[in-house]
Amino acid sequence: MNEPKKYFQFGLTKTFPCNYLMTEKERLIVVTNVEELTSENYERLLMSGFRRSGEQVYRPHCENCNSCESIRLPVNEFSPSKSQKRISAINKDLTARVVKTPRPEYFSLYQRYIDNVHKDGAMYPANFEQYENFIFSSRVDQLFLELYLEEELISVAVCDNLPSALSALYTFFDPNLSKRSLGKFSILKQIELSKKMHKKFLYLGYQIDECAKMNYKNQYFPHERLKDDNWQRTTNKQNLPSDLQKHPNK
Repeated sequence: MNEPKKYFQFGLTKTFPCNYLMTEKERLIVVTNVEELTSENYERLLMSGFRRSGEQVYRPHCENCNSCESIRLPVNEFSPSKSQKRISAINKDLTARVVKTPRPEYFSLYQRYIDNVHKDGAMYPANFEQYENFIFSSRVDQLFLELYLEEELISVAVCDNLPSALSALYTFFDPNLSKRSLGKFSILKQIELSKKMHKKFLYLGYQIDECAKMNYKNQYFPHERLKDDNWQRTTNKQNLPSDLQKHPNK
């Protein structure tokens, strides 16, 4: 006898100040029965513009703003830019390892990263409860892409491992090594890992063109953005808004 189909239930949060655009208010659609979440059905939610933070799965649903656009990379079509090739060359001395079980030393690296790089953010100051509630999920399969300088752990990229995609949840790294562009390099390594695992896409979360600190995600080509519930492709920087063409790294 076939099991009955299971459906997600959704709720709408109250409006609160946006963490990314100072002049805007934020509101979310959230999945209220997350006990039904699996790696398989979470991928379907990703395709519809949802994202997770710990066990919470949400999608922006703001009254007066639609700036948040889900962005994903078709990894088999990716072609690195000159600057991305330079970043790879700078970091050729690093060793990458992929593990399924997080290590205890992750938290101290996460704490140093948050407390140095994101002092103006909602996660400052970092604490262990916040770290656990944000990073981990008991319902979605996860991978951890580690970067080592000799034998020192300097970066961790947390990925959700889904049937046909990886989803980049968060990356934290040694704040003293900013010249290495470890965040951008970690995306390049996640693209490489996605290819090795025969995935079709790497999801990068939300792209917000008006938010300067989010504009590293749109520098990987081609990429696709979810606009009006349709995935639309951008193949090169000529398709970006004019202000981002002039200042592609702002």
